[in-house]
Amino acid sequence: MTLSLNQRAAELADRLAADAEALRVAVTTLPGGARLIDCGSAVPGGLEAGRRFAEICMGGLCTIGFAPLVLGGRWLPGLTVATDHPARACLGSQYAGWRIDRDGYFAMASGPGRALIRAEELYDDLDVDERASTAVLCLETRDEPPEGLTAYVAERAGVEPGALTLLYAPTASLAGGVQIAARIVETALHKLHELDFDVRRVVSGFGSAPLPPTARKDPDAIGRTNDAILYGGQVELTVDGPDDDFEGLVERLPASASRDYGEPFGTVLEDANWDFYAIDPMLFSPAEVRLVSTASGRSYHAGDVNPEVLERSFRG
Repeated sequence: MTLSLNQRAAELADRLAADAEALRVAVTTLPGGARLIDCGSAVPGGLEAGRRFAEICMGGLCTIGFAPLVLGGRWLPGLTVATDHPARACLGSQYAGWRIDRDGYFAMASGPGRALIRAEELYDDLDVDERASTAVLCLETRDEPPEGLTAYVAERAGVEPGALTLLYAPTASLAGGVQIAARIVETALHKLHELDFDVRRVVSGFGSAPLPPTARKDPDAIGRTNDAILYGGQVELTVDGPDDDFEGLVERLPASASRDYGEPFGTVLEDANWDFYAIDPMLFSPAEVRLVSTASGRSYHAGDVNPEVLERSFRG
């Protein structure tokens, strides 16, 4: 597939930069030419900045909008995500799969630039042959990327530093909360991949998740943003294949299938001494999942939202 994720993302980033004042973001060009867009660290950012951040993160192969949600009788602000290119947009682009840890700078990188760098084995299972002269990456961090880091990323992506755009926002920010909630479909795709299902068979994805209240500190925000998906996220995936593939599979998809399910994520993380790798990887998925078969039209459902845990997490 020749559709360029980075080219689409770069065009969206251009529009975001052109509207920087209204969106309360800051655009900086480093001496080497790399463009930085701060969406919530030294600037307020906001909900719309976060929505656009998320669209860029998915290479523009999505529709993201805000919507009210009612979970367990309680009204919550939320968002919806729809894509007709689930594997490509969610795993090939949006998934935060590249861990940048260089010269004292750390960030989890997502976005279409990963498809140029291909630092992850994940790409062996995707039909992604990305070619572009520009690269766009989205970083979940409070720290502005330094010049040396941008030169390194540009080199890994095979582009000139002046053709690199890095967007960043901390977890504890309006934009950070939005862009993480917008990973609702991605978490379902990633769980499918972890279960050795061929995600290229997923034809379309639709999901919704509540927007977590913005926490004062990043560690608290990590808990709330994860809980929005684990206890409030709902996803429907339309999938090619015979019905026999879905009955056992769907029961393993929701977060409730994990041994670590049932407490706010902040509590789980504390109990694990802040070691993400000590947490059951099967926990990271939506609260509720429905698979729809293109072959028969039948749907298979598992999981449910958990407003009680969500309330405990969101009220702090």
